[in-house]
Amino acid sequence: MGVYEKYLLPRIIACACGTKPIMKQREKVVPLARGTVLEIGIGSGLNLPYYDSTQVQRVIGLDPSESSWKLAASRAAALDFEVDFIGLPGEEIPLDAASVDTVLVTYSLCTIPDPVAALQGMCRVLRPGGKLVFCEHGKATDSAVRKWQDRINPLWRSVCGGCNLNRDIPQLLERGGFQVAHMDTSYLPGTPRFAGFNYWGSAEC
Repeated sequence: MGVYEKYLLPRIIACACGTKPIMKQREKVVPLARGTVLEIGIGSGLNLPYYDSTQVQRVIGLDPSESSWKLAASRAAALDFEVDFIGLPGEEIPLDAASVDTVLVTYSLCTIPDPVAALQGMCRVLRPGGKLVFCEHGKATDSAVRKWQDRINPLWRSVCGGCNLNRDIPQLLERGGFQVAHMDTSYLPGTPRFAGFNYWGSAEC
């Protein structure tokens, strides 16, 4: 891993994922988490301030970037619940089956090399009655925007840490073993349309 990927990219991603429209999305979905939470792609901890501390007992944050979750440590220190970090790729979840109440994934399915395997792992660790809470950007509904996503994606992926613009989020959820309970979609204001189509909601195994 080079200097860019190890030191600069985590900070660039934290900046890009901390814009006002994206933080508004986090504010919508993160409070839905309950109990013991597995957060996939915790990164620099941008979701941490939005957890409802009266509903959450523990957050287990999984992220392959040691530099990113070191950035999250200061945010975690100020919270009223326990936060633990696991430095592994999203496909690898070293937790027992049926061991968490909520899986939270925000703006991470775009970068995981095998998102279907990752989602299958998330389903495995959810307790009966547990839920996946998600907020992701992905494949747009407008054909003209989709064409631009497909054109831009190879270059975008190479400079943005493996982020893909054009993943079909509903299809990935289904292939990963989830049934969507509720989902909203919209272009985020103030973001380029090719990168701003969002899906958010909850799903169950």
